[in-house]
Amino acid sequence: MPNQQKFSHSQGKKAQFAPRGLRSYFEYRDLGIADATNGEVVAHVIRAKEGHNATGQWHVHDCKFQMYFVLKGWARFEYEGQGIKTVKPGDCVLQPAGIRHREIEHSADFELIEIVSPANFGSRDVD
Repeated sequence: MPNQQKFSHSQGKKAQFAPRGLRSYFEYRDLGIADATNGEVVAHVIRAKEGHNATGQWHVHDCKFQMYFVLKGWARFEYEGQGIKTVKPGDCVLQPAGIRHREIEHSADFELIEIVSPANFGSRDVD
């Protein structure tokens, strides 16, 4: 039987973004899903950090599942075997586990929701 899940309610009025997470040019708002799923899934809102830009570093994530949904702004990503993609509000992207990718640039108001499994996934820079 899967781990028991707990009820979770992340209130927008109490939301706090923190400069933690995988990329220094983003801020992250934890949505409480990792705790509620006992580490099976993480969900967070990610937004551009004022005055910071993408590094363009190729990397991969060590996970089973990763998707994001764009809320505001735009960004350009390059995915190995898929080319450069510009994502805009309303776009949803499934990044297959382990796909080599990099962010090229983003707008100052770029914001997205990301869901990843497992919650404690790793990221590795690659050439």
